[in-house]
Amino acid sequence: MTTQEIANKLVEYCRSGDYENCYKELYSSDCISLEPPGAMIERAEGLEAMAEKGKKWNESMEEFHGSSVGEPIVAGNHFSIPMMVDATFKNRGRQKTEEICVYEVKDGRIIKEQFFY
Repeated sequence: MTTQEIANKLVEYCRSGDYENCYKELYSSDCISLEPPGAMIERAEGLEAMAEKGKKWNESMEEFHGSSVGEPIVAGNHFSIPMMVDATFKNRGRQKTEEICVYEVKDGRIIKEQFFY
């Protein structure tokens, strides 16, 4: 798949909430995920660590209120997508987080994701 095709498919999966197939189809097994300093998990390497990161994030949530996923912008082997999540978290209350998600693609797979919020 091209970077544009991967970006479009990622948007499709995120909008439908199908993260399991998203990771299976689009991500490299040794991908890296980076969050801003101070995040619950700032760095995760590999699909297993990323799954654990997602599990901990879901467990920290009391109530999900909604989300949105914008259209991807592609440049070479990178693309970015604006996303928003509105949720109530344990010990933090309700937060609406808007972020830019940047992805790097190599050999038809996402090898790195980084979130800015």
